[in-house]
Amino acid sequence: MNGLNVSDHPDGPARAVRHGAVLAVTSVALATVVSAMASLNVALPDIARDTHADQTQLSWIIDAYSLVFASLLLLAATLGDRFGRRKALLGGLAVFAGVSLAATFTTEPVVLIALRGALGVAAAFIMPATLSTITSTFPRAQQARAVSVWAAVAGASAVLGLLASGAALELWSWRSVFWLNVVLAGAALVGTYRFVPESAQPESKRIDVVGAALTVLGLGILVYSVIQAPEQGWASVRTLVGIAAGLVTLALFVAWELRYPHPLLDPRLFRRMPFAAGSLSITFQFFAFFGFIFVVMQYLQLVRGDSALVAAVSVLPMSAAMIPIARLSPRLVARRGARGPWCVGLVLVATGLFIMAGLSADSSYWLLVAGLVPLGAGMGLAMAPATAAITDALPPRLQNVGSAVNDLSRELGGALGIAVLGSVLSAGYRSHLDLDGVPAPVADAARSSLAAANHAGNATGNLSLIDQARDAFASGMHLALVSGGAAAVVAAVVVALLLRRTSRTRVPVDEQRVDAVSAVARSAR
Repeated sequence: MNGLNVSDHPDGPARAVRHGAVLAVTSVALATVVSAMASLNVALPDIARDTHADQTQLSWIIDAYSLVFASLLLLAATLGDRFGRRKALLGGLAVFAGVSLAATFTTEPVVLIALRGALGVAAAFIMPATLSTITSTFPRAQQARAVSVWAAVAGASAVLGLLASGAALELWSWRSVFWLNVVLAGAALVGTYRFVPESAQPESKRIDVVGAALTVLGLGILVYSVIQAPEQGWASVRTLVGIAAGLVTLALFVAWELRYPHPLLDPRLFRRMPFAAGSLSITFQFFAFFGFIFVVMQYLQLVRGDSALVAAVSVLPMSAAMIPIARLSPRLVARRGARGPWCVGLVLVATGLFIMAGLSADSSYWLLVAGLVPLGAGMGLAMAPATAAITDALPPRLQNVGSAVNDLSRELGGALGIAVLGSVLSAGYRSHLDLDGVPAPVADAARSSLAAANHAGNATGNLSLIDQARDAFASGMHLALVSGGAAAVVAAVVVALLLRRTSRTRVPVDEQRVDAVSAVARSAR
C-alpha cells in the first residue's frame, strides 16, 4: 500500500487498519489547521482592544500563520514522507495544541505574532500528512471517496471556523478561539495515536535544505516589507530595498531548484501552460479571498457595529452562492472547455470585490450581499478548472507534487493577500484621518487602528473622532478591495493568454470524476 508500514503502530502489525476511523481522525486534524486560517479574523477587534495591537500588528497576527505555513509546506511534506506521516501528525498536533494553549495566556501582540508563526510550523506538518495518510492507507478502490471527503472538509472548515469562533466570542474573549484549537488538536492527537498506522517512503529523494531555506527567507523578507510599508512609506528606501531583496532571494531559489538534482519544486513544471495557469489562478483567487476576509471582518464589527457572530453569519451568502456553482463548474468545463468558465469565474470574483469597494459606514447590508454573491459564485466557478489543470498537467508519478503545489498556491496567495490588502487598508486609513486639533496621545491611538480610535473616542467623549475614523477605514477598505479586484482581473487575463493555444474540447461527462473535482473545488470556501 504505497510504502505503508504498520509496524510502529501501538497495537502492533497484526492490527487491521480501520479506514473509517483513519478518515475521521485525519479529517479532524485537517479541520484544525484549515479553520485556524480564517477563525481568528472574527476576533481581530477584540484582540486590538485587549492587546492594543495596531493595524500593522493585526496584519502580522493573521499573516504569521499563513506565511510560515506556506513557506514550510513543501519541506514538511518531504520530511513527513521520509520519516513517517504518523510521526508528522503526532508531532504537529502536539505542537499545535501546546502553542494554542500558550496563546490563551498572552497579552502582548508581539508574543501573539510569534505564537501564530509557531502554529504555522505545526500546520505545515499536519496538512500534507492528512492527505498522504489517506492515499497510503486506503485501498485504491476507496481512495476517490476518501479524497472527496478530505476536500469537502478542507472547504467547509474555513466557514465553520468563522461561525464557531463567532459563537464562542459571544460568550468569552478572543482567547476562546485558541481554546477551540486546543480541543480540536487534542482530539485529533488522541485519534492519531489510537487509529492511524505509520506510513513512509524511506527511499524518498534527498531533502533540499537549501531550497527550503531560500523559500522561507525570500517570502519572509517580501511579506515583511509589504506589511511594514505603511509605517515606513511605500516609496521609502527600506521598503523598496526589502521588496527587491525578497524578489532576488526567490529568484535565487528558482536558480537553485533548476540545478539541484532533487528539488523541492522543479520550476520546469511551469512550462506546462495549464499547470502554470492553474497555480497562478489559485494564488490570485486566495490572494483576493483571504485579503477580503481580513478586511471585511473588521468592517462588519468596527464600522457597522455587528457582533462577532452576526459578522460571521453575514458572509454566509458567499458560501450559499459558492456551493451550487462549485458543483456545476466541472460539468460546464466538461461540456464547454475550461477557458470560458474559468475566466468568467475570475471576472465574477473581481466584480464582487468592486461592488463591495463601494461600502461605507452607513451602507445597507444588501450592498454587501450584492458583492458576496458574485464573489462566491466566481470562486466556485474558477476553482474546479484551476485545480484540475494542475493535476491533469502532470503524469501519475507527479500527482503528489501537483497536490503540494495546489496547497502551496492557496497558502501563498492567502499570505500575500493579507499582507498586501492589509497594508493598503492601513495606508488608506491613516492617510484619510484628519487629526488636526486632536491631543497627541489620542491622535496616536486613533492612527494605530480603528479599534483604538473607537476606544479613544468613547473615552474622551469625542464622537466625531469615531465617525471620522470609520469613514477613513471605509476609504482604506475601498482601496484594498479595488486592489483585490484588480488582481482577479489580472489573473483572468493571464489565464486566458496562457490557455489561448489550448483547443477547446468537449468530452463526455464522467460523473465520478466530476464529483471528485467538485469536492476539491469546494475547498475554496
